[in-house]
Amino acid sequence: MGNYPSILLENAVNQVASLPGIGRKTALRLVLNLLRRSDSEVETFTGAITQLKKEVHYCRICHNISDSEVCDICNSHHRDRSIVCVVENIQDVMSIENTGQYSGLYHVLGGIISPVDGIGPKDIEVDSLVARIEPEQIHEVILALPATMEGDTTTFYIYRRLAALEDKAPRISQIARGIAIGNDLEYTDEITLGRSILNRTEYNGTNNH
Repeated sequence: MGNYPSILLENAVNQVASLPGIGRKTALRLVLNLLRRSDSEVETFTGAITQLKKEVHYCRICHNISDSEVCDICNSHHRDRSIVCVVENIQDVMSIENTGQYSGLYHVLGGIISPVDGIGPKDIEVDSLVARIEPEQIHEVILALPATMEGDTTTFYIYRRLAALEDKAPRISQIARGIAIGNDLEYTDEITLGRSILNRTEYNGTNNH
């Protein structure tokens, strides 16, 4: 899609189109919408993004997005601190929280093992998960990763790392399978996701998927 009447318009469209899931036609529509807004509205919009990028924190414990060094979930006295749910990304935390069926803590890996994409165990937050087990007296780790080859590889790797703790190893469980549409927690309805957590099963490294 070319023939832009302004290089400034084209540059703005290029930037918006660089976001995942945004095609050039949608990017053009969004940019033109912003162009029609008042200067103050656009400044508020761009200011929110700039402030987010400059000031957002990642919780030093679970790696969730936070406004402070430790997130509200990790700081809460109302959560079950003996259970940690391991997820791929921040969207998964939001999805599980929306079910209202889970009251433990989280650990955000920031990705999953994918050799094709050059992502190995050291590129995600596995070491920090293992380091939490004994000091925080974690008794159960729930693995809530995608039902894909990469997700299963990551699940098995974490299982081996935790099982190596021997007498200090927590119970390792996995959310019930049956999640549809791409197997992404983000796109799973809250009832199905909530049930998959409640009906979680023990994981022993040989579960069939």
